[in-house]
Amino acid sequence: MLNYQEAAQAFDLQKAASELLSGSLDSLNACYECCDRHADSDKVALYWRAKDGRKEQYTFSQLKKWSSQFANFLKSQGVEKGDRVSGLLPRTPELIITILATWRIGAVYQPLFTAFGSKAIEHRVQVAKSKLVVTDVGNREKLDDVQECPAIVTVVDQQGTALNPEDFNFWQELNQQSSECDLVMLNMNDPFLLMFTSGTTGLAKPLEVPLKALVAYGRYMQDAIGLKGDEAFWNIADPGWAYGLYYGITGPLLIGHSTLFYEGGFSIESLCQIVKEYQITNLAGAPTAYRMMMAADPTQMAQLRGQFDRVSSAGEPLNPEVIRWFKQVLDAPIYDHYGQTEVGMVVCNHHGLEHSIRAGAAGFPSPGYRIAVVNEQGEEMPADTPGILAVDVSQSPMMWFSGYKESRKSPFIGHYYLTGDTAEIHADGSMSFVGRSDDVITTSGYRIGPFDVESALLEHDAVVEAAVVGVPDAERTEIVKAFVILTEDAEPSESLAEELSQFVKKRLSAHAYPRQVEFVAELPKTPSGKIQRFLLRNQEITKQQATSAN
Repeated sequence: MLNYQEAAQAFDLQKAASELLSGSLDSLNACYECCDRHADSDKVALYWRAKDGRKEQYTFSQLKKWSSQFANFLKSQGVEKGDRVSGLLPRTPELIITILATWRIGAVYQPLFTAFGSKAIEHRVQVAKSKLVVTDVGNREKLDDVQECPAIVTVVDQQGTALNPEDFNFWQELNQQSSECDLVMLNMNDPFLLMFTSGTTGLAKPLEVPLKALVAYGRYMQDAIGLKGDEAFWNIADPGWAYGLYYGITGPLLIGHSTLFYEGGFSIESLCQIVKEYQITNLAGAPTAYRMMMAADPTQMAQLRGQFDRVSSAGEPLNPEVIRWFKQVLDAPIYDHYGQTEVGMVVCNHHGLEHSIRAGAAGFPSPGYRIAVVNEQGEEMPADTPGILAVDVSQSPMMWFSGYKESRKSPFIGHYYLTGDTAEIHADGSMSFVGRSDDVITTSGYRIGPFDVESALLEHDAVVEAAVVGVPDAERTEIVKAFVILTEDAEPSESLAEELSQFVKKRLSAHAYPRQVEFVAELPKTPSGKIQRFLLRNQEITKQQATSAN
């Protein structure tokens, strides 16, 4: 195993790129790097298990053919270099085909989480100016309520569900196309993904991911995940979000490794079945899944003892009891990793690099990054002093994020990118996460901007005003709670609270709705009228502490 300090000190971007990529940073195509160059054999790219139990496997060669055909269809619809294609698809082969086809012609893929409602979808496709949305029968109806929705391509199911008259049939259109399609070459600063990240002062913010990030993704797979050629790897994160898209699809395929899709939802039963069926030895996901494993029947979990060589956790801090449980019950090392949609994974306990593991710490900066803790003036803080976690851009050759695609408050101060998280750096260089320094809610590994939920609530006829905060929760880290002021003719009731929750769930997202609703007469505000969410949050924490004390 490589020594971490040596790897960090010796890091060179050009050398890392030459080791991971076939092309140069001046002439790149993500589809070639993640597919075509691995397609000269029968090497498996994707293992797929359907909800109904069907099992298939697909080679890089097959994905090359299908992505070329679908890319030709995209071209026939006027999609060109730099255009955006949105994907509202579950974990199916068509998702990877859509992504690769988009990249093949130099276009930009924009993911849509399948739990999104029409409001969240509408915001993203409109801001992205997407030329086309690819979806399946199960998600198609959500697009009916999307204003100015672009052209739609639908994957028809085996039951022969009728296709909407104005939609394109995915496989029918694909099969009519040639399997020869030229690659459009780009440089490392050209975008290949358009992501959206939750904010506290507005709707989800768009950011472009340039091709340079491929190097960071590949190094994460090698250094932090520690992925080896003979391992069976499963990233259980949803590819509608950054961790699943960056490191469940792009990263593994980039280094020529297979990935695994399970179309169904996560459960302990499905976990045990998939792990045993595919002999998974390298697992990645969010602490929510791991806490579910801890709460499961011990006899179920006993069958997985000794199964995992490496387990990685990302999305929220890993609790010490989870680490102890994995060691005692599963005899598996589980390492914490820290990152964001904006920057990828920048602090990790690395499975593939040798360094000390500090209890409760998220790890050390990934090679190619320098992190710091700064105050609000951008001045670096001493060791073991909480402050704003920042990436020192001037000493981070791997850094690829340059800002959001809308004119909002800059996340940079001087040569530092401010993550919005509070952390402290120890004398040995490791980092410990302290908490969010803004109002973003982390629930089950997802980051939710309160403004999105509040905006959805305000669309209900009974709501005058709303404030949303995260309330501590043992299983989900936080749950969404809404404080609501009603119209004069609306009566507070449990049924109305449930109605509001379901209203947001349908309109916004199945993971971002308020699980608790409290009706109030007023909300705490600053003299300028800004809601002081932190007071509501502190109030909830105090109530929980009082309940625990009793």
